[in-house]
Amino acid sequence: MQWMGLNDLREKYLTFFESKMHTRMASAPLIPQGDNSLLLINSGMAPLKKFFLGQAVPPNKRVTTCQKCIRTPDIESVGKTSRHGTYFEMLGNFSFGDYFKNEAIEWAWEFLTKVLEIPAEKLWITVFESDDEAELIWMNKIGIPKEKIVRLGKKDNFWEHGSGPCGPCSEIHFDRGEAYGPFENFEQASDADRIIEIWNLVFSQFDSDGNSHYEEMKNKNIDTGMGLERLACVMQGVDNIFEVDTVQNIMKHICKIAGVEYHTNSKSDVSLRVITDHIRSTTFMVGDGVMPSNEGRGYVLRRLLRRAARHGRLLGIKDTFLYKVCETVIQENEKAYPELREKAEYIKKIIQVEEENFAKTVDNGLELLNKFIEESKNGILSGEDAFKLSDTYGFPIDLTLEIAEEKGLKIDMDRYKELVLEQRNKAKADHAAKASSSWADNSIKISVSKTVFTGYTETENDSEVLAVFDGTEEKESASEGESVVIVLDRTPFYAESGGQVSDTGIISGNAVISVDSVMKTEDGHFLHIGTVDRGTVKKGDKVKASIDVTRRQATMKNHTSAHLLQAALREVLGEHVHQAGQLVSPERCRFDFSHFSAMTPEEIAKVENRVNEIILSSIPVETKELPIEEARKLGAMALFGEKYGDVVRVVKAGDFSVEFCGGTHVDNTSKIGLFKIISENSVASGVRRIEAVTGSGVLALLNENIAVINEAAAILKAPNASELTAKCTQIMNEYKALEKELQAAGEENAMMKLSAFADSAYDFNGVSVIAARVDGVKNDVLRTMGDKLRDKDANVISVLACVNDGKGVFSVSCGKDAVAKGAHAGKIAGAIAGLTGGKGGGRPDSAMAGIGDIAKTDEAMAELEKVVQKLLFH
Repeated sequence: MQWMGLNDLREKYLTFFESKMHTRMASAPLIPQGDNSLLLINSGMAPLKKFFLGQAVPPNKRVTTCQKCIRTPDIESVGKTSRHGTYFEMLGNFSFGDYFKNEAIEWAWEFLTKVLEIPAEKLWITVFESDDEAELIWMNKIGIPKEKIVRLGKKDNFWEHGSGPCGPCSEIHFDRGEAYGPFENFEQASDADRIIEIWNLVFSQFDSDGNSHYEEMKNKNIDTGMGLERLACVMQGVDNIFEVDTVQNIMKHICKIAGVEYHTNSKSDVSLRVITDHIRSTTFMVGDGVMPSNEGRGYVLRRLLRRAARHGRLLGIKDTFLYKVCETVIQENEKAYPELREKAEYIKKIIQVEEENFAKTVDNGLELLNKFIEESKNGILSGEDAFKLSDTYGFPIDLTLEIAEEKGLKIDMDRYKELVLEQRNKAKADHAAKASSSWADNSIKISVSKTVFTGYTETENDSEVLAVFDGTEEKESASEGESVVIVLDRTPFYAESGGQVSDTGIISGNAVISVDSVMKTEDGHFLHIGTVDRGTVKKGDKVKASIDVTRRQATMKNHTSAHLLQAALREVLGEHVHQAGQLVSPERCRFDFSHFSAMTPEEIAKVENRVNEIILSSIPVETKELPIEEARKLGAMALFGEKYGDVVRVVKAGDFSVEFCGGTHVDNTSKIGLFKIISENSVASGVRRIEAVTGSGVLALLNENIAVINEAAAILKAPNASELTAKCTQIMNEYKALEKELQAAGEENAMMKLSAFADSAYDFNGVSVIAARVDGVKNDVLRTMGDKLRDKDANVISVLACVNDGKGVFSVSCGKDAVAKGAHAGKIAGAIAGLTGGKGGGRPDSAMAGIGDIAKTDEAMAELEKVVQKLLFH
């Protein structure tokens, strides 16, 4: 039994099962594809569920994978123990109605004892209590002594999940030796972690109705799972996953940044484990297209990143550091997952920005927490306050607990948990509602052969009507005026996908159907959705399918320009730019991309000019179908979270742009004509959006702008458009001069009122109080007025209110004698503004506050006496 690195183990396993005629499938993205039941992929078989359920045909009846997985139910335990983690890789070999128990058991034993050379005497076997067949195979074919085979009940050795395929399990366990304690019996050794499970062989042989009734399946399946990190622990002779070579290298990087060592301090060990686990999870999640957010998988990512960042602070790391450790995660895993290196800059940027945002969250949260602590009663911080900190401000509950404990306070955790549960239930309901309304969940059942798409090369073709639907109901025919869904055997109509809108057009024969949109089902049927304009269409009809060519050509121009746009953005802004979504239609190109600040006018101009330069260079646009690895070698860009097959379609514009894409494109960049960006803005944290037009769309935009310019010139009485700028400048200068005169007059008028304000002051227990409204002046003038009143009378409290252009502000000033008696301008301003829903504050002698509801201004001013009384006499 030789030491073996984690990356070598992964390759050994997959190569071994390839030798047993298995097809190696790449790990699916962590974002489930077409499965609304999961938030994140959490097991090796999860992406293959459709094959087990017969919903799709696997590439081979024998498959092997190493699947990336995320599990977060025990997130709070991560770090506190050396066993818990959120990210792991699951090795698996699968049979879909091919081999069964004999081969699964024989090959598992061969791999462990022959390939890895694990001593047979260190291995124990468990089987389901009534699975005589499995036990006999282990005893008679493998030669395992009966005393080393343990029968266990349904809880341990039977796999099922509700109704559907299920069956008994056989697990292989490893004995770590006397260093982990005595061996009294299997159960005792297992509880003491001397015996650890390393491989679970699931024999799916029954179909359960969910009510304890099991029918033997005709086609039986094999589903095995072996944790790669746990296997590495065995092969490297270490206690836990944090000491496995690739994981330990990540931890060493963290230790170097923090200036600490592992296994020297229990508190720092906890933090090191948390950061190490969470940065592995988050690097892979971002790499698979998960973005930080406040719901769903984005919330899981944000929580993991913020928990890791917080533990960095506990280690004394003051600056952002996770994005640096992310580089080590990529280095340790890029051989098996080359997409990590391709997206390295993007991944690091997302993590860095989220960590920077969290630093601000912590500072803001501490300020609010201190306020809640001051207002707490009976030594208890309310559950509502704790939940608000966590839910609204992203302030971790464990940090709230820690700080409250330091202050000698307890938190009403029962109420906090109630609120968390309410939020989770709402999130689940929202998730379910979204899932039920998705197209993937529609009830249309189509039994005919899938549609052949001819639209890459043809704009019309002869076809046969395979099926006619009215909504979700199949029917024999549809007549004039009826809405209809038509399935054809062949079609030139592009179905909406990849951000490209569908084609429209006509299906003609015995009837004429206007096609308004086209969608594609998961199993390859094109659904032509439209209306029968005349005649009757029947199943089996011979028809001609014709797309709107002008509309398609405009869409193609915009789609190709989106590819050029992404390449130009990466040149100008950096390689962290990746597509985050797009919509290409005949009218325009809308492109969402990862970036973390608004583009400057200079950057926008550079990008636009670069795209037009490529367009005017008349570069051929080639489309090819290539093996995915060959496409990657060309540098083809892939869409985050997208699942690709072994063969992919690649769209290449010279050496400038190479992307995976199933859409339609022009065959030469010159056919785009021209490209013009019309807007750039933010659509989400770290995601920007550009909208642009091409070809005739640019001409339409220019004509529209010229018409507006000519109309403006006529209104402003400029002799011609060329003199419009000079005319606008003249008018603005005149306007500013008049505005200045009006402002000066208003300020002069306001200052003339000062003596009247002073005369109106009333005595309140030895302090002169002034309350007045001065509408229509600027904030700095209002402050100056208050300062003059304060300088004139050291015993004054003045509160001036101003409403200007629908917004209001309070200015509060207190003389030095009034301050000595307890007056505080900042507190008065905050209290008065609070009565209107506004807020603000400042120094004891001078403060400003915004008015919330300006309709409540006078009502708030009327409460001034009570506010002053509270300050001076309490």
